[in-house]
Amino acid sequence: MTVLDDWITAACAEVGLDPAEVPVPAVLDLARDVAHQVVRPGAPVTAYLLGLAVGRGADPADAAARLSALAADWPVGLDAELADPTS
Repeated sequence: MTVLDDWITAACAEVGLDPAEVPVPAVLDLARDVAHQVVRPGAPVTAYLLGLAVGRGADPADAAARLSALAADWPVGLDAELADPTS
């Protein structure tokens, strides 16, 4: 498992989604933003997860706050460690 797989699993659990319903390659093709926490590809996928949760009736502010808190507590990924050799 990769950091992204772990993040998707945890984020889906946090907002009550099935990770199998997340079309990761399609989302990554559409959105190529940079994530500053978790792992770089996590930002567009997490935005999509938020959209799914909201589409299924989740409160947007609550779901966003829960995912933000999860990201803030997520362990630093290998990408960040490689980018900053002092960490």
